[in-house]
Amino acid sequence: MMADDNELMSASEIIQDRLYFATLRNKPRSTTNTHYFCIDDEFQYENFYADFGPLNLALLYRYCCKLNKKLKSTSLSRKKIVHYTSFDSKKRTNAACLIGCYAVIYLRRIPEEAYRPLVAGTNPPYLPFRDASFGACTYNLTLLDCLKGIDKAVTHGFLDFENFDVEEYEHYERVENGDFNWIVPNKYLAFSGPHPKSKIENGYPYHAPEAYFPYFRKHNITSIVRLNKKIYDARRFTDAGFDHYDLFFIDGSTPSDSILQKFLAISESSEGSLAVHCKAGLGRTGTLIGCYIMKHFRFTAAEVIAWMRICRPGSVIGPQQHYMEEKQAAMWVQGDIFRKKAREGQIANKNSVSRILCSAVDDISINDDRGISYGPGEQYKLRSTLSGSQAMTQGDKLRQLKVSRKARSATTGSLKLDEGKIHTRSTSSQPLSPQFLRTFLRNKASSKKISSATTSSTSPVKSSKVVSPTHTSTSTRRTTRHSAAATTGLKSGSSRINKEYSTGHNAGDYTTSTTSSSLKYTRSTPSSRRSRIAPAMCRCYELVQVW
Repeated sequence: MMADDNELMSASEIIQDRLYFATLRNKPRSTTNTHYFCIDDEFQYENFYADFGPLNLALLYRYCCKLNKKLKSTSLSRKKIVHYTSFDSKKRTNAACLIGCYAVIYLRRIPEEAYRPLVAGTNPPYLPFRDASFGACTYNLTLLDCLKGIDKAVTHGFLDFENFDVEEYEHYERVENGDFNWIVPNKYLAFSGPHPKSKIENGYPYHAPEAYFPYFRKHNITSIVRLNKKIYDARRFTDAGFDHYDLFFIDGSTPSDSILQKFLAISESSEGSLAVHCKAGLGRTGTLIGCYIMKHFRFTAAEVIAWMRICRPGSVIGPQQHYMEEKQAAMWVQGDIFRKKAREGQIANKNSVSRILCSAVDDISINDDRGISYGPGEQYKLRSTLSGSQAMTQGDKLRQLKVSRKARSATTGSLKLDEGKIHTRSTSSQPLSPQFLRTFLRNKASSKKISSATTSSTSPVKSSKVVSPTHTSTSTRRTTRHSAAATTGLKSGSSRINKEYSTGHNAGDYTTSTTSSSLKYTRSTPSSRRSRIAPAMCRCYELVQVW
């Protein structure tokens, strides 16, 4: 009892006599009066380089569900609830961010009020968050910035956990399922750049423009803005009825004033939502979307960076952070002028704005190579004919890091990510043991064909989904990771990008499995796993007969 009292004395009181946040060196044991819980190992950030947070929107949602469940539990109704964390500076900051955001969202506290108890007492300061770049950190994003970003998002209706679909968020954020996130609901969707052809190359899944059409149409996305060099033909979007704009600037750099103003004008004149992409959909994409949010919703630069990183981790990188700080005042002034003109009915007709933009965008250079421009006749050529440079850009590296992540099991909610994982037997290289064969022969009638029993030694996942042995050893791990995640059905009955390949130009590159309720796409291979296992089983059966 005394130990409990001593620990609570040094804890931050979030709800009086009910909810606390504490930093402890040792794992405590719950008592009759106090319930302790920790999420340090349950909710983890997937880093690119030295970045460590903040945790994404799905993990914030799951934390809030977990905490609400504890607060409403009848078995814990008479206990004090303590969310404790360790002295690991990164885990501690993420844990504090979660409970601070909970106070803003559910306890309706202003950011400073939610932040105050977290920094009270003698506990060490919180480590500031950093960007997803490889180099040294040049911009600190504080815990208070994140709380302010969440507060602004709630105020402007960006965040509504009552109508938040966590399964959809977790499905589409994965590279194999499209790699996109909504930053401003019904306005901006940030996504990784499409590829000319849907394929899997060295473990990385590429999606053709057609793969996105059903989702874009369903969610009223009418305009696509490309910020990187030309890799796919823009006419594949325009022929399908979408507006497409090219506003190129160098990967990892900041946009010119001309590009920024054109992007803002496109956004303000678009009838529907906009899908914006660069190479990875993080740096350049987040920078321009962030400027729009600063202009129209008066977020500070730090607040909008925090919000975008919670929505789409890794957004805004390196010098782009300082660029947004420099543009904050100008965006606020432009926003005030825009709203004043809107009230006075002085906003120009959107069609006239579109005509000006279309004529202005025609002569923009679209390539990561400096000094190269393209004439009117070359504007629809693909990367293979326009660019000879194959150097890895920042966007390429970030995309590769993102695709290497494993799908983790959900601890809160209805998700069951483990169901799609390949059974250990299907990847085992160990020979069948005599004991296994004796059991096998005893349980199976001798009249049955041995090949019909091979399904007992393979994964519940279809054999066509097992990675082909023709892959080299350097890419086997990455391909396996992709396969485990890609075969997981997170939301049956809804449209998925894997399913949508069937309507694309490159559907022939994949084979479909018609025995399941949803289409799954895999590479066609000359032989299946079953045909490899059956001869081995027969040989082992002959050995047992001789033995």
